[in-house]
Amino acid sequence: MIRFPSRFRRLDEILGDLPIEDPLLLTELDGYLTGIAVCPEAILPAEWMPLIWGGGYGEGAPFEDPIDVQLFADMVLARYNDILRDLGRGKLRPIFDIDERNGDVLWEMWVGGFGMGTGLRADIWSAVAQGDDAEIVAAWSCMQTLADIASNETTLTSMEVNALCDVAPGLISEQVTRLFAVAAARGSLAPAPATRPLKVGRNEPCPCGSGKKNKRCCGAD
Repeated sequence: MIRFPSRFRRLDEILGDLPIEDPLLLTELDGYLTGIAVCPEAILPAEWMPLIWGGGYGEGAPFEDPIDVQLFADMVLARYNDILRDLGRGKLRPIFDIDERNGDVLWEMWVGGFGMGTGLRADIWSAVAQGDDAEIVAAWSCMQTLADIASNETTLTSMEVNALCDVAPGLISEQVTRLFAVAAARGSLAPAPATRPLKVGRNEPCPCGSGKKNKRCCGAD
């Protein structure tokens, strides 16, 4: 069983606390942020952030305490920047849930979130899919094939589906990194949004809510 860092567990808890009917799971949020990160056109947080809780452009998270609103935004942006950094290093590390019964990687929900993110610029990705860059077209086609499997809309045979499911986690990392690398080579990637740094002393409680001192939690990263 994978044990996520405390800051990821805390973010997952906050997502569950959102006063909405069907909040995103952490793995879905991770896919969503990755879909935004690889977009060939810059998408501002004021547009994509409120969609996490079904809000309108520029709206804050629906928490009563402004501190909670800012903390949530900071944590989401921190994860977004983690993804950009990992993609830049060619080492995407998606957050996948694991089926505790058999150890299977539940990649389908991540892919669903990725589709939410890329769907914000569906027209651009449609043009990419019909472009002349064979590498990026193939990467995009692969991700669409996995999305069709995840949504039970595939036309593949059960044998073909099973074969792809066995290698899907690795394929996702490879193909999404390829999408990012090709877009980066074109110089068309969205820059990382500026975040308001949390000024927390090393001996103060960690802002992730773990109850540990910052130096023994997120501050130790």
